[in-house]
Amino acid sequence: MIGSSESGSVLSPVAALRRIAFLLERGREDSYKVRAFRRAASALLPLADDEVRRRAEEGSLTDLPGVGASTAQVIAEAAAGQVPARLVEAERSLGGPLTADSAGETLRALLRGDLHSHSDWSDGGSPIEEMAFTAIELGHDYLVLTDHSPRLTVAHGLSAARLEKQLAVVEAINDHLAGGFTLLKGIEVDILDDGTLDQSEEMLARLDLRVASVHSKLAMEPAQMTKRMIAAVTRSPMNVLGHCTGRLVAGNRGTRAGSQFDARAVFEACAEHDVAVEINSRPERRDPPTRLLELARDIGCLFSIDSDAHAPGQLDFLVLGCARAETAGIDPDRIVNTWPQQRLLEWANR
Repeated sequence: MIGSSESGSVLSPVAALRRIAFLLERGREDSYKVRAFRRAASALLPLADDEVRRRAEEGSLTDLPGVGASTAQVIAEAAAGQVPARLVEAERSLGGPLTADSAGETLRALLRGDLHSHSDWSDGGSPIEEMAFTAIELGHDYLVLTDHSPRLTVAHGLSAARLEKQLAVVEAINDHLAGGFTLLKGIEVDILDDGTLDQSEEMLARLDLRVASVHSKLAMEPAQMTKRMIAAVTRSPMNVLGHCTGRLVAGNRGTRAGSQFDARAVFEACAEHDVAVEINSRPERRDPPTRLLELARDIGCLFSIDSDAHAPGQLDFLVLGCARAETAGIDPDRIVNTWPQQRLLEWANR
């Protein structure tokens, strides 16, 4: 786990701030709290250790843009070689296991990466680099960046032009990382009413992997929703069917019933066309519902266990999906993100 202080080792001020932000995100705390710690970490990055200690001793940390009283306290304690009290509290309240009795941990250890994540280019809360660095710290071999497509304006979805710019940023990050981990080019593309995808064929062809999801008209009449989803599965280059029912079972957005469709017909199309069914690990989604997860298992579908992370700390959600997959008895080799990167890419671009 990134920057863990559980062993008693002292973290640098930047590491302590990042660790607190990670734990707050993992616990789905208010985003304004998270931003305070990430802003403070960014403010410290250009400074030498000696300057940070000097400012802590003379009480001038809050003169730095982005550093407030509470984050200054964390910085001062870490600079003095102490484990900050705010970090101790965050570890106590938010740092424990996400599942009971280590459920999902065995399968989690087999996952090589995560195929569904968002950055601040759409509706995520952190820059691409922070998502990538956290994935590395969590032991991923790869992370697919899947910001939203243009129709989802509420999420600041990417036009073809913005997506093209993002691809250049991803390439630059990979050049900087120089091997060992790869940030893969992806998208969470909307499945439109007629089953087409909300991005140009040219741009979709330039990506490493494509998650396709329904985000609009979730209450569409079941026969039409079935037709819409099957059209996307059978006629597009999609690789993963994201959060297939769109339901919400908890959380600050309230609850929402899932879409109604002929799940057998949709999953049979997925199995025939080698499209993975996503096991969405967000605790407010738990999508697909258990009966549909078991149906997809029995039909012979491939699966992808994804965090759908909108912040770095949420990348840790994977174990929740792993627990559900273990309970359903899904063979790990049918879970595409247990595969090495080369096998994954050959499947996604067959």
